[in-house]
Amino acid sequence: MREYLKFYIDGRWTDAARPQTFEVVNPATEQVAGTVALGSPADVDKAVAAARRAFPAWSASSREERLELLEKILDVYQRRMGDLGAALTEEIGAPAALANGFQVNLGLGHLTTAIEALRAFVFEEQRGASLIVKEPIGVCGLITPWNWPISLIAVKVFPALATGCTMVLKPSEQSPFNGQIFAEILDEAGVPPGVFNLVQGDGPGVGRVLSGHPDVDMVSFTGSTRAGIDIATNAAPGVKRVTQELGGKSPNIVLDDTDLAGNVAKGVATMMMNSGQTCSAPSRMLVPAARMAEAAEAARAATEQVTVGDPNGDFVIGPVVSKAQFDKVQGLIRKGIDEGATLVTGGPGRPAGLGTGFYVKPTVFADVKNDMTIAREEIFGPVLTIIGYDSIDHAVEIANDTEYGLAGFVAGTDPDRARAVARRIRAGNVAINDAFDFHAPFGGYRKSGNGREWGEFGFHDYLEVKAILGYEPQQD
Repeated sequence: MREYLKFYIDGRWTDAARPQTFEVVNPATEQVAGTVALGSPADVDKAVAAARRAFPAWSASSREERLELLEKILDVYQRRMGDLGAALTEEIGAPAALANGFQVNLGLGHLTTAIEALRAFVFEEQRGASLIVKEPIGVCGLITPWNWPISLIAVKVFPALATGCTMVLKPSEQSPFNGQIFAEILDEAGVPPGVFNLVQGDGPGVGRVLSGHPDVDMVSFTGSTRAGIDIATNAAPGVKRVTQELGGKSPNIVLDDTDLAGNVAKGVATMMMNSGQTCSAPSRMLVPAARMAEAAEAARAATEQVTVGDPNGDFVIGPVVSKAQFDKVQGLIRKGIDEGATLVTGGPGRPAGLGTGFYVKPTVFADVKNDMTIAREEIFGPVLTIIGYDSIDHAVEIANDTEYGLAGFVAGTDPDRARAVARRIRAGNVAINDAFDFHAPFGGYRKSGNGREWGEFGFHDYLEVKAILGYEPQQD
């Protein structure tokens, strides 16, 4: 049983201002896995004040000093990866192979990428008679979700540190263990007091207060579109910068070629990973209408290889994160059946033999119309919808017919054809044949958010741009 009742503020572990706690439930067992303190406005005030005090010195630190700190963090992070993975399995039910593999390695990748980007980043450049200077924006409020906890903490904290900002982090109360271990890592690495602060809590008690705090200069939020709107509304009176990575209903256009079955199977694997709880998951698979039956059979065969069970065992996926998430997914599966989509495999209820835990059957719907609820709403569970298209123009039209625009996917053997289709998808990140790149910018169009994270592009939102005019270069 874990018990985390202190926050990390101004370089010290500090008692919460009031004795309020939250029980974290292990979604595989439905038993309490630990208790975490819930912060209040007083805790936010204390953390923001510490970050504000630390900002003058840290913002003036050199590139070399920041690199030295990030390298120290890298050393400690690598030693604590096992602890992070174990915590992930407990708090969100991620299978051990995923938790100790891709989940934790994403955080590591964001750290090494930030180090690479910082080494080469241009903070000052001469343009004619003007000097263009990029300076740290100030105190940052960082609010992260539960589905990829350590990755989404890393992708905010490391760019903030690299650019000279100070910060207050609020992880999701549903996955607070990783945030606590992350704070221990930064403390051991010697982050200067006040530069990084951690306050655990929920949206109303901490997130809303942090986003609206007058001494916070920038808010970076990842989560649902609904919560993102609330964050932006709270931040608006302060005219502070708000960057958001929100929901998605990403299309996966499977081109009409010889390896349709193989491309469908790859799309299923990507969709089902992390129990489908990924904002960029390719949840709308678009296939040639004339080959719908072939695609549905390939999806059925691939999905029935996705084993579900105890995250500590040898299974592909574990449970979804909570009873609320389980109920939402079940409701949307029933909605798909009611609206006339063809249930290919899976369906309502838990998988056979799993009476305890928030387990969902990996589910595939075929013959889906893009106006159905399951094609419009973000399900955030292991549920794939397959939609038919008549031509490439029709496929692109369907792909772009969404209020979201976080990601897109194109699968096919002809690279020129795949590239041409990828260019037409209105989304911030489009992967051809599941390509992956830590240095590529990540973020969305429309209701999927604004701003970009990952690599060098992740630095820009933490920087102000200053033009110093009349700054002619010195003549030798």
